[in-house]
Amino acid sequence: MKPPSSPQPIATRRSPLALVQARDVQARLIAAWGLDAEEGERLFPILGLVSTGDRIQDRTLLEAGGKGLFTKEIDEAQLAGEATFAVHSMKDVPTELPEGLALGAILEREDPRDMLLARGGETRLADLPEGVTVGTASLRRQAQLLHARPDLTVVPLRGNVDTRLGRLRDGEIYATFLARAGLNRLGRDEALREPLAMDEMLPAAAQAAVGVAVRADDAEARTWLAPLNHAATELAIVAERAFLRKLDGSCRTPIAAHLNNESMDFTGEVLTPDGQNRWREQSRIDMKKATLTDADTAGQTLGEAVRAAAGDRLAEVLGTA
Repeated sequence: MKPPSSPQPIATRRSPLALVQARDVQARLIAAWGLDAEEGERLFPILGLVSTGDRIQDRTLLEAGGKGLFTKEIDEAQLAGEATFAVHSMKDVPTELPEGLALGAILEREDPRDMLLARGGETRLADLPEGVTVGTASLRRQAQLLHARPDLTVVPLRGNVDTRLGRLRDGEIYATFLARAGLNRLGRDEALREPLAMDEMLPAAAQAAVGVAVRADDAEARTWLAPLNHAATELAIVAERAFLRKLDGSCRTPIAAHLNNESMDFTGEVLTPDGQNRWREQSRIDMKKATLTDADTAGQTLGEAVRAAAGDRLAEVLGTA
């Protein structure tokens, strides 16, 4: 199959990180199809959109309506035929895509670990001074932090990297969290610091992975994307999203999951928002033999194990009691 003869727009949010990710997808498409830069940018132009999630900065995603706030406008542009591709941070994508859309490729995952950035230079939760204020809009990070350090105060903090680091420098908060993957992609010096260990702060499901969505009936778009798909990352993301789907999958519940492609260890957990309770389970997947169906099954099985460990308390956490 040949590259497209007419422009096939790539939709993305307009945030600095989202644009970097979209340009990466554009560059990979250009390289995969042997195009020169000028022709590639003509055939795969970037369409920047402002999402509802980007507009709302004064409250958490939970209060604003949930995870789909970062994808709604992009989904609509795709379904309306305004864009062929849509680039997403997979941790922001609902476990069920809107009817008519499908994932066409998952790029190789960046470092999924979180980073603690503190005024005193601390890189470990245990080293933070007693009683300090930490800013985060992530319910998962809040719960994990309070599980390890119930003496700390958590306040909502949203915005891009510069906004959050600005409030840190201004002294409004003592510390905050950022994903190492985002810092790496932005070329920030903060990415060189030591990240938090997985057993200290397990990442969000699909954190650090970038996905490209297409219209479900667009076979040509799938073919153009095929060279970009990273099979091992795809398996991990399918497993983690299946775990998330089994345990609610919205922003209402502190859920974390990570499948290590090298060690094949699969870890998932659910916490109460106040961090007082945590249910964590582990399994292993043979990534060399697993199919996408195997990965989905493994995620659901691990989700069932967490449900069994939490018992009736999980219904209270999910708001279904």
